[in-house]
Amino acid sequence: MEQEIDRFVQAILIAVDPSQVVLHQQALEYLSSIQQNVHETWRLALTVFVEMDPQGHGHKYPPQARFSSLRMLDEFFDNRFEPLDMETFRTVQQSIISYIQSEYVYGPAESTASFLRNKFSHTLTLFFLCTYVAQWPAFFTDLFSLLRVAESSSQPKFNRHVSLLLFHLILEISGEVADQTIKSARTFNPVRHTRDARVRDAVRERDASLINEAVLTIIADGAERMALLRKSDDVESKILGDLVEVVDWGVRTFGSYVGWIDINLTVTPTSVPLLFSLLSDPSLPIRLATSAALLRIVSKGLKEPEDKLQLIKVLSLGQVIDALEATTREQQIQRGLDEDEGEESYREALGKLLNVLGLEIMKLIDDCTKPEVVTEAKRLHNQVLPVMLRFMADDYDDTCSTVFALLQTLLANYKRIRKVSSDPLDDATRSFLSSLLDVILRKMRWDNDEDPADLDEDDVVAFDGLRKDLRTFMDSILIIEPDLVITAVRTLVLATLSAYSSGVQVEWNDAELAVYLVYIFGEINKSGGKGRAAFCLAPAMPKEKKRDVDYSEYPLTPHGEILLALVQSGISAYPHRAVVMQFFETVARYGDFFKIRKDCIMPTMEALVSNRGLHSTDESARSRMFYLFHKFIREGRNDILPELAISLLENIRDLLVIQIEVQKIESPEDDPLTEAIKNPGIFDSQLYIFETVGILLSLLSRVAAEQQASLLLSVVTPFLEDLSTNVSVAKREKDVVPILRIHHTIMALGNIAKGFPDYPSPVPEGYTFAPLEVFRQAAQGILLSLEAMNTVKCVRDATRHAFARIIATTGSNATHFIPPLMTNLLVHFEPSELVDFMNFIGLLIHKLQKDMFDVLDELLGPLNAHIAQLLSQPAAGTDDTLAHIDTKRSYLTLLTSIISSDLHDVFISERNRSSLESLLGNVCQFAQDISDPSSQKSAFSFFGRCVQVWCNSQPSSTGGNAPRPEILPGFERFVYERLVPAAFAVLSSPHFNPKDGQMLMVLLEIANFLQVVRKTRGTEAHDFFVSVFLPSQNWPPDMALEFTAKLRDLDNKAFRKYFSEFVKASRSQGVS
Repeated sequence: MEQEIDRFVQAILIAVDPSQVVLHQQALEYLSSIQQNVHETWRLALTVFVEMDPQGHGHKYPPQARFSSLRMLDEFFDNRFEPLDMETFRTVQQSIISYIQSEYVYGPAESTASFLRNKFSHTLTLFFLCTYVAQWPAFFTDLFSLLRVAESSSQPKFNRHVSLLLFHLILEISGEVADQTIKSARTFNPVRHTRDARVRDAVRERDASLINEAVLTIIADGAERMALLRKSDDVESKILGDLVEVVDWGVRTFGSYVGWIDINLTVTPTSVPLLFSLLSDPSLPIRLATSAALLRIVSKGLKEPEDKLQLIKVLSLGQVIDALEATTREQQIQRGLDEDEGEESYREALGKLLNVLGLEIMKLIDDCTKPEVVTEAKRLHNQVLPVMLRFMADDYDDTCSTVFALLQTLLANYKRIRKVSSDPLDDATRSFLSSLLDVILRKMRWDNDEDPADLDEDDVVAFDGLRKDLRTFMDSILIIEPDLVITAVRTLVLATLSAYSSGVQVEWNDAELAVYLVYIFGEINKSGGKGRAAFCLAPAMPKEKKRDVDYSEYPLTPHGEILLALVQSGISAYPHRAVVMQFFETVARYGDFFKIRKDCIMPTMEALVSNRGLHSTDESARSRMFYLFHKFIREGRNDILPELAISLLENIRDLLVIQIEVQKIESPEDDPLTEAIKNPGIFDSQLYIFETVGILLSLLSRVAAEQQASLLLSVVTPFLEDLSTNVSVAKREKDVVPILRIHHTIMALGNIAKGFPDYPSPVPEGYTFAPLEVFRQAAQGILLSLEAMNTVKCVRDATRHAFARIIATTGSNATHFIPPLMTNLLVHFEPSELVDFMNFIGLLIHKLQKDMFDVLDELLGPLNAHIAQLLSQPAAGTDDTLAHIDTKRSYLTLLTSIISSDLHDVFISERNRSSLESLLGNVCQFAQDISDPSSQKSAFSFFGRCVQVWCNSQPSSTGGNAPRPEILPGFERFVYERLVPAAFAVLSSPHFNPKDGQMLMVLLEIANFLQVVRKTRGTEAHDFFVSVFLPSQNWPPDMALEFTAKLRDLDNKAFRKYFSEFVKASRSQGVS
């Protein structure tokens, strides 16, 4: 045995020593085998833990070995739900009692290895759980016998070490048998659950009274001794610290079991005064532990409402917390700027206690049906409310938020009452809501000594979260009493803005709050109108006349009043970034206000372009301002005069210098250019400024077309020169900066074009075009850059972006650039770029219709070749497969767009006629590819359109944008010989599953296709199905006749339903 113990200890020491590389794995394997056989090796572990040094120098084995031994004993005791054999039980019991006597009663309680104390209490708990009910019913009696020491006036009545062991043990037991958090974190075991319930019941029956008496007696003794020591002139801090530790752990222990033993034991004329005295004890840990214990008492579930009410009244917690809140608030004021986190945590604990007390009282009011209980609960409830408001008003957000749950429940209660009653609020409720609203508005302010610009992101997010919660409460009050909120917000805003405009010193956080309230007023005032009606009380009028009305004659709404005050106050000049940025966010949000008070446009514009706005020295503020300025201009462009547009353009010219940022790459494998494109810095926001330039220039088309072209050219020319310069540099040097400049410049040119209105279709009479020649120059410059840099993906992407916007502005006047554009884009391309390009062409077809014919005529052949080449390459993996699917989908969408517009002649033009058959063959293959149902559906949809256009036996002109039908000789043979057989082959494939959602869509699209063939070709198609195709598929004649009759007579919806049921039934019966 001795040899085995030595080997065991050596293995543990090797396992915990990182320098033992050679033997480490061997030691771990040995220990694992010991642990797996713990039912046989537990004696080994017990001996190593308890055995003393024969020389009397403490324990024989080192702490690491003893700790590992306790872990092995844990493994032995845990999950044991049957009694131990008597010999094992006696051995362990005697060893434990002897160990406690030697180490805790007479010894230092593992003072040199304190971690062993906690581990031992856990191991002892596990032993208790598997022996208390049937084998060691006197467990607590035996432990209590070790508590007392010899009577002495100078010494404690109770052994400190044994007391702390008892407390830790009871805490562990409570956690195991009653703590729902621990239980929910553990995999549910019904046997364990039953065992824990038996232990809980046995403790209640046998020892709960003794445990409670012992714990409270030790706490009371410790509290008494602390009081005596504190009065003494010669206080020994070590002795006082030891007493504080005992009382602290004693109160924690008391709090751990109050929830699961009889309330009559824990709440007594003795315990309540004791707890309240400790609630204001000088020791912070004791106060925190006591508040947690009282919280558990208050939240304890009781069957009868009267009992709960009596408990609350006995505790009188409302009055106690009221007094303690006032005391701690006064102390907080006296500390001033000297923050004491410990004392603030105590106020937070008091807030939590009040929150639970209030919620329990609310339950009595809401759930109890006995009038006398409800009446008394309401009285107690009214005592809680003012204290709750004081906690809400606490400067510390964590303390403030402790009562949010109570407040939410309270306001929900008021809202329910308001739903069933429209009677005016009583004075008390209205006064409370008014006070609450005042607190909410104060708490919405930033701390005066904090600057949001200096805080880290987490702090800013936390404050935004607090404001969001406070907004929720404000919204609730709004539902209960709307006028209260509207009036309070309006009054605060107007008072603050008036004070500022009068020269009164206004703190930055007060100013920011006022502007923020203007910002959210549209959300608060949900009963306000939309558009102009939100800001002035003007009569309704037709949309076309709104621009001619002088709205300044009409009175303003409350929202209009505060916005007018905001602009006129001059608060945009406040010397604090948070206030100014909130001002700009607000004016950008409410663009419709400036349509009814046009005199406010100019001062707002001046602020926007000043050094507080667009020209701010702070890059993050400037970045945000680019967007806000763009939004303000875009929404108010109809009210901006050409002279102002020119002035604004000149004021922002200096901002048109493209900002280049090259990020530091984190890994050598990262591509610097790719990373720079992904993280462009401020340039992303700069794009808004370029678009805004386009908007401002577009406003000149009404009065100064020549000046418009001249100004646009003056903006575009520097960019084109930069393109030329940087293309030369990029071809000479391998540097990312010139390539980035090319990319950014092309993007900027595209966004300038985006600012102009889209090219109309059809063009109305007297329409003033954008400066077409300038945009042609821009397009030509971009195209030349692409030709030189077509191997660079980001340049191809930027070019596609820019051309989409230039063509949207210039229409057919720039479509001649598309063929060379495609040639250069597709010299080097990735599959995703081909998809983007086809989507781009589809967008142009939608916008330009017939004007795209020549472009498509030139484009279709090379595009088909690229698609065929790409799809002919085998997919090397999932990414390639997905790329193929996306390419097919976009290609089919493009083909369908062409055939659906009046552009189908492009398929049979002189240039493309010879490739039509291969195109149709490729699409037919897509239609039969069951692995890609989405493309199958699109392919049959395309063929349905083709049949309508090329198989119409009676072509006639159609109105609107519908395709013009005409006969394509021989196409009907392709339909009968290839497409119809392909459709039925798909449906009869063993891999086709009509129960699958996507495949069902294919089935329904095939039904559409077959009906289109029947309706378009008439009797010919009917005869083909009855006499040729269906007999060739071995269909019985009666089934073929029924099918063709349904095909002919049913409407589309009915036929789709019939056909899907028919196919499902046929497949289930094995009929093809």
